[in-house]
Amino acid sequence: MAQSSQAAEGLGSIPALLQRNAKQFADRPAYREKEFGIWQCWTWAEAEKEIEALALGLLNLGVNEGDFVAIIGRNRPHFYWSMVAAQSVGAIPVPLYQDSAAEEMAYVMDHCGARFAIVQDQEQVDKVIDVQDRLTQFEHMIYIDPRGLRKYDHHKLHQFSHVQAQGRAAHDEFITDLKARREKLDYDSICVMLYTSGTTGKPKGVVLSNRNIIEASRSSAEFDKLSRDEEVLAYLPMAWVGDFIFSIGQAYWCGFCVNCPESAETMQTDLREIGPTYYFAPPRVFETQLTNVMIRMEDAGRIKKWLFDRFMAHARRVGPAILDGKPVSAWDRMTYALGNVLIYGPLKDTLGFGRVRVGYTAGEAIGPEIFDFYRSLGINLKQLYGQTEASVFITLQPDGEVRSDTVGVAAPGVEIRIAENGEVYYRSPGTFEYYYKNEESTRSTKDPEGWVATGDAGFFEEGSGHLRIIDRAKDVGKMADGKMFAPKYVENKLKFFPNILEAVVFGNGRKECAAFINIDLNAVGNWAERNNIGYASYQELAGNPKVLDMIQSHVEEVNRSLAEDPMLAHCQVHRFLVLHKELDADDGEMTRTRKVRRGVIGEKYEDLLGALYDGSTEIFTTTEVTYEDGRKGSISATLQIRDAAVVPVGEHRKVAAE
Repeated sequence: MAQSSQAAEGLGSIPALLQRNAKQFADRPAYREKEFGIWQCWTWAEAEKEIEALALGLLNLGVNEGDFVAIIGRNRPHFYWSMVAAQSVGAIPVPLYQDSAAEEMAYVMDHCGARFAIVQDQEQVDKVIDVQDRLTQFEHMIYIDPRGLRKYDHHKLHQFSHVQAQGRAAHDEFITDLKARREKLDYDSICVMLYTSGTTGKPKGVVLSNRNIIEASRSSAEFDKLSRDEEVLAYLPMAWVGDFIFSIGQAYWCGFCVNCPESAETMQTDLREIGPTYYFAPPRVFETQLTNVMIRMEDAGRIKKWLFDRFMAHARRVGPAILDGKPVSAWDRMTYALGNVLIYGPLKDTLGFGRVRVGYTAGEAIGPEIFDFYRSLGINLKQLYGQTEASVFITLQPDGEVRSDTVGVAAPGVEIRIAENGEVYYRSPGTFEYYYKNEESTRSTKDPEGWVATGDAGFFEEGSGHLRIIDRAKDVGKMADGKMFAPKYVENKLKFFPNILEAVVFGNGRKECAAFINIDLNAVGNWAERNNIGYASYQELAGNPKVLDMIQSHVEEVNRSLAEDPMLAHCQVHRFLVLHKELDADDGEMTRTRKVRRGVIGEKYEDLLGALYDGSTEIFTTTEVTYEDGRKGSISATLQIRDAAVVPVGEHRKVAAE
């Protein structure tokens, strides 16, 4: 592949973009972080000095070209600096999920052979120390927060600020080496290694080059006309490719400011204070925010609730059309403008979306009602389809062509084809280099011509050219009668209800579909309080007959919706149960990105699955759980199994015809 003009102009690496930004945007804000309730700010020139000091400190510690440096912590400027400093000395940053258990961290750090780790605090230091004897190549650890670490052995444990201070002191000694290493970097140099979530097995290390990251960042930024004036809030896991693209790739390409919240607890407050112009969130975040809005409106006064309902009904009818610049009557525009003053504007400001110019959601399908709610408010929310292996972008939705039922058209520079079995393939400048230490998986995923198998099944719509994703290809199966079984499609319909947090649908090779369901404790708990239903725990609430009645009504509504789809009408849920515990990544039931491990759940709850299909009306079960401190325990419960009404296939169309 030919080098692009960026590489030819000496902008072939993230550190090179940093040098450019430090000169061109010297006094513009590059990073903000809220600490002790106060926003701290670093300009591009100041950030470059912080990164240079750390890079010199890493050279002083003995970091070699090609070394892997583990990055473990929440979103902070220091960690973004750490990744760029590691790149500057020719090392490869490997961000890990900060909530990973020690065992998960041990696997990743041992697999890549990390010699160094840069971590947040005592909790992360302890996790690494616990598994250090299994890390044969590990040498030094750097921590940011010194609290609780004073009495630890500091021979190979170093405070972040001290490493920077040593780097500054050794400036004259190492600056020539640093510049030489930095100048060696080009489009073919490794930029970062990100591990997949490991839905079906051990996580794989995805090696992404500077070409992958910069080209994906450049083309996507041009697509949405991103500029140096954007503001983003960096709150998603740093180990996720999306955060790397938004908070490093696009931020360094465009020169915009990355804002880091004080903590997960203050994220919503910090979001309102920053008012980002460019925003990304998975569907779960948008669903949670909408659930909270609806809960608050249930508790609002009669007049306020009447105004909200009246103007939101109008917004749903004309808001998306106004957003897309389509013709709308003058009266409707006037009514919408009044609604913007009274309802939409204040609501957007409360949510922190008052200034959002471009918003994205991806990772899972988002409910049409939820998607349309935000667009009706005038928020330019769009969907994208991507993967770690693609440096995020496979498809994007152009302005004016935004729909809830597709994921858009091929992103700039991306080619897409659909195989005979319906699997989606792509190739692009963002296509990953290889899986680390896994030639077999690399060969099975990426062919010699650069085409990558996504593992998803989909098709292009005739006329529009938009891509629709049906399900994971491996999850698309057949019912006993040979008809298609697409569990994710049904699960997403169930999760559109605020009261349902998770759903796992079964039916492959069987005559009927059945489901495990998790309730949303926040939404259902609020409903229970309004209806004078007492409960002491998640388990007690999940087993309450009135809660089961409510969930049954949702399942049956989904069944009626499925009956309208001739392709999937046979996937209606005949029986379901509400699980006695939330599915949890610590219990191995989900990945750290909250993707369901279907196979693990099927095996772990084999007794419950059997009861769904053998006609039982209840079942007693005991389940092992992992507590926050890592201890193991168990919980027992008797679960009720409900039958859900289904619409006979063909019945719905018969009624409609009459």
